[in-house]
This record gives sequence, C-alpha cells and structure tokens, in this order.
Amino acid sequence: MTRAALPPTAADSGFRPLLSSAPWLAMALIFAVALMLRYVLSANADIGWLLTAGERVLGGATLYRDVIETNPPMAVLAYIPAIVIARAVHLRPEWVVDGLVFAGAAVALTFAVRILAGSAALGNVRGAPFAILTLAVLIVLPAQQFGQREHIAVIALTPWLALAARRSGGESAELWLVLIAGFGAGIAMMFKPHFAIGIFFAAVALAIMTRSWRALVAPENVVAGLVVVLYAIAVMWFFPAFFSVIGPLLRDVYVPVGLGLGALISKPAVPIWFALTLLTGLAMRRNGAAVAAVVILLAASCGFAVAFVVQGKGWAYHSYPMIALALVALGWVCAVRDMDFLVARVGPALLAPIFAGATLWFNSGFDALPLQERVARFGAHPAILAITAEPAIGHPLVRALDGVWVSRQQGLWVAAYLAHMEKASAPDSSRRAALDAYAARERAWLIADIRRTPPDIVLVDNLTDRWSDWLAAHPDLAALLKNYRRVETVNGIDILRRAG
Repeated sequence: MTRAALPPTAADSGFRPLLSSAPWLAMALIFAVALMLRYVLSANADIGWLLTAGERVLGGATLYRDVIETNPPMAVLAYIPAIVIARAVHLRPEWVVDGLVFAGAAVALTFAVRILAGSAALGNVRGAPFAILTLAVLIVLPAQQFGQREHIAVIALTPWLALAARRSGGESAELWLVLIAGFGAGIAMMFKPHFAIGIFFAAVALAIMTRSWRALVAPENVVAGLVVVLYAIAVMWFFPAFFSVIGPLLRDVYVPVGLGLGALISKPAVPIWFALTLLTGLAMRRNGAAVAAVVILLAASCGFAVAFVVQGKGWAYHSYPMIALALVALGWVCAVRDMDFLVARVGPALLAPIFAGATLWFNSGFDALPLQERVARFGAHPAILAITAEPAIGHPLVRALDGVWVSRQQGLWVAAYLAHMEKASAPDSSRRAALDAYAARERAWLIADIRRTPPDIVLVDNLTDRWSDWLAAHPDLAALLKNYRRVETVNGIDILRRAG
C-alpha cells in the first residue's frame, strides 16, 4: 500500500486543525506578550504629560495659555477620548489609552487585510506570516513608546500603505476603503506636519512604478489633504495662540537646538534602519526583481528617516515610523513564496535579532521609579513641582501618585535649550535680548503657577544638569521656595518638602 493510500491517523486528523489555527495562536501569543509589556514596562513620560494636559483642557484650561505644549493641538486632543472613557468606566486613563491603541491596531490591520485581499500585490505572498509580523511591529516593537504620537500615526497610516501596495498592481479598492485610507493618512499628518514627507515619498514611488503622476492625486491623497486643510483651519480658529505664542517659540528656541548629523547617525536607530534597508535591498536583488509593495514601504521608511533627521533630536520615538516600516518591508520580502531559497532562510533568521534590538532601543528611557517610591512616603495626592527639563522626573510620577502637577509646562525646556545655545555659540545682542525674553516669560509662568498652587513637594534635578544653581541664580523663584527643606536626595535629585 502506498503512502497516499494510507488512511489518516489520529495524529494527522488532530494536526491539521492545529495547522489551520496556528496563525491565530501566534497572533494570540503576540497579543499576550504585548499585554505583558504594558504591565512590566515603565509608563511613558510624554503620554503621562499629555494626559495631564488633556485633563486640564477638559477642566476648562486654555491650551497654549494655561497649558503650554510645543506640539500642534492633536498631540493633546488625541488622548482626550481616553480620559472621557476612563471617567465613565472608572479606570485609569493610561489603561484606556492602551486599550484604544490595541483596538486601533486591530482595526487598522483588518482594513489593510481587506484592502489587500485578492490583489495582485499579495498574490505570491504568504499572508499569515506577514500579518503576524505586522501585528508584532504594531503592538510589541514600540515597547515603552507604545501609544506615542508616532506609534499612533503609523497605525493610522497602515490602510493607506496597503492601498498604495494594491495600486502598484494597477488595482483600486472599494470607495469606503479608499475613504478610510485617506482619512488615516490625514490623521497621521495631523500629529506632525513633517509626517507628510513619508507619505510623499511613498506616493512618488508609486507614481514612478505605475508611470503615472496621477497617483499623486489619487482619491485617498485628496481625502488626506482635505483632512489636513480642515484641521489647519480649525487650529487657526480654535487655537490661535499656537501660532502667536508657540510658533515664535518653536522658531527661535525649539528648532535651532538639535543634534548634529554625526550625533544623529550614532544613535542606535540609524544602524538598525540601515541594516533593515540594506538586507531588504539585497534580498530583492538576489531574487532578480523588485517587489512593488516593498519599494513603497521602503520609500515611506526613507521619508520618515528624513523626518527623523529634520527633527534633529534623536529621541527613540521619533525613529519608530522609519524602523517599523523597514521591518515590515523586510518581512514582506521574506514572505514571498517564490523568493530565493537563501533569502527565505537567512532573512527571517536576521530579522528576529534586529527586531529584538529595535525593541530594546524603543525601551530606552529615564527610570524614575526609585524617586516615585520615595515621594510616595510623604503623603497622598501631593502637589508636585519639578525644577528640571527632563520630563520623566515629573511624569508619570505625579499620575502614579494621583497628585497635582503644579506647572503649566511639562518641564523648564526653554531654560535648558537656551543654556545649550549659549554653550554652542554666544548669540549677538539682539538675539540674546529676544531669547532672554522667552526665558523671563517661562519664569513668570512658573512663579504664577507656584502662587496659584503651592507645591507640597519640589524636585530639584542635579542629575541631568545643575538645576539647584539655576534656582539660586533667580532670587524671585528661590524666595517662593524659602519655606522648603531638603529631606532626601535620590540619584542626584533633591526632594524638597514644604515646612509644616
């Protein structure tokens, strides 16, 4: 009797359902890992601050007057739904943010799968492994940057990228999917205008491959453009102070301070991204053909790499879009059925350690947990002020202790940036006068905040810089804190407590 004629064994009949459910089991495992990371990793400082800012706005504070934030309004508004839902169901907003991001990733991936279903672009790709990798990129890779604006922007952009991949084969999609893709791309650009660079690079790549510049004005791009225009009009109407107060501050203080190209290149993000793009390019060349969807993903990744350089700060979350899309591009190449044997074997073996290294990079951050444990001993619901420019010293510490943040700012970043500019090159007299005016206004804001809400605890940062010297150099501020006594120092951070 031949092997084909043998009846199925119990092992065979049990193994086949397991095989068919293997992708779902893998996705469930990835989701479990992502949930575990949300539990064991420290909370993100920026998200902690933006939630505090959103709570103040809901309480009647005016953004860019009572709450000072350097980013466009979307940075704060994006987290307000989580605050509203958290209040309705009596949960911490941080938990609701995580839940909404998980839901957003699932919905975006579902739309992407729906867009790509039956397309020529996906015809020779093993969909299950590629979907599993993409899910891991969306919910595991961000690590401590989970829920950051760049992370949410990539999730929102996923359907648009799927539609661009489909159009590379000369195909379109149903109108409602086109509208969703365009709206998602618009949402991504609402967070930060320079995210448009990544979308533009991908659109140009699509136009070159299809030999039609009409791809630049595809319906989804028109929708995305309309969303951004309406958003800009709304910002001008409802948040004019963003242009009158924050705009000059960004121009004169925030934008000029950044890392040089050499320092940016030395960040782990750049070698990780370079390794991914190089491997993807070599894999396509070895196979003898370019995969259209991969070219689009790489183009978008290159655009976001340009955005990373343009921002010039070198922070981990700024690099998430370029690394995430490069990982997905390499994953697509490895998932092609007729790919070269060596690529099919070596590609996944190299992808795994690069993924792990990128996850460690995104988990880099300031750990203020020892400080939180010490401050908690001085009473519940403290009013906290931090004399520092390091956001992670005050956030999410104040939220973990269910306290009150005294300042209208995340930190004294203007003073820190001006000190950096002084060290780099002494400004001329006219420019110095303008910069001194920004510093004086920041101090005036801080004095008004202290008088309005006297802090119970003041944290003075001598770890990242000599902020005790800065405080002593401004007697008007020091006088307001004369009744505070240092009770402890934790890793260079003085804890001052109000007498009585």
